[in-house]
Amino acid sequence: MKSYLRQTSTLTYSYLACLPLFVIYEVLIRISQPDTTAVVRLSADIWIRNLLLLFHQNTLLLSFIIVAVLGAIIFYKERKKYFVFRPGYFAGMVAESTVWAVFLALLVSGITGFLFAFSASPDGSQVTFMMTEASGGINRLQMLALSIGAGLYEELVFRVVLVYLLVYGFGYFMERKHAMILAVIVAAFLFSAGHYTGSLGDTFTLSSFIFRMLFGLALNALLVIRGFGITAWTHSMYDVILVVFFWPG
Repeated sequence: MKSYLRQTSTLTYSYLACLPLFVIYEVLIRISQPDTTAVVRLSADIWIRNLLLLFHQNTLLLSFIIVAVLGAIIFYKERKKYFVFRPGYFAGMVAESTVWAVFLALLVSGITGFLFAFSASPDGSQVTFMMTEASGGINRLQMLALSIGAGLYEELVFRVVLVYLLVYGFGYFMERKHAMILAVIVAAFLFSAGHYTGSLGDTFTLSSFIFRMLFGLALNALLVIRGFGITAWTHSMYDVILVVFFWPG
């Protein structure tokens, strides 16, 4: 167990565990939308792609190159660490992430329900993602693709990049410890707010906003405790569970 916890918290295991999320998301996006010109993608994915367009038109190819380079950097950075490649650990990470997804959903739902004096358990009406605009309805396979991609792209943007930039910015005005706390709170606030933007955004309610903000804070804590790989898979599995069991489409 100690070996599993230590190994799966490393950047190497996080990187390898997130590769399937990247590939499955891209494959399902194409399978679920073969004949449409307005492809529905996560906003976090679109933001990254718009940035990549500044360098090359083929953003998918550039994405694969960046992923490969990132992997090389991670492997080089952790080359002196004791590393044991065990395929079973990846199955364990998915199982652990599923447990975390259910636990955090129940915990945050309970806190939100206590604050608002009613049950805030997530249901199908809360299965929404930050997406681009597109004509027509969203089918279950599209929602499944978005749920898988959300764990990777939203965690990368809101739990890593945004927090790092906010810590860097706030660091000019306060101690790093205070900057980190404020950055995590602001990032969780923006993560929640992003779900209500655009024509496909959710209808704003204070209870759902608080639920998502608290869930974002919980994922930040999980990132510190268990690393990016577990956090990304936890987010994805939470969304997948909602789509499979609660989405009415």
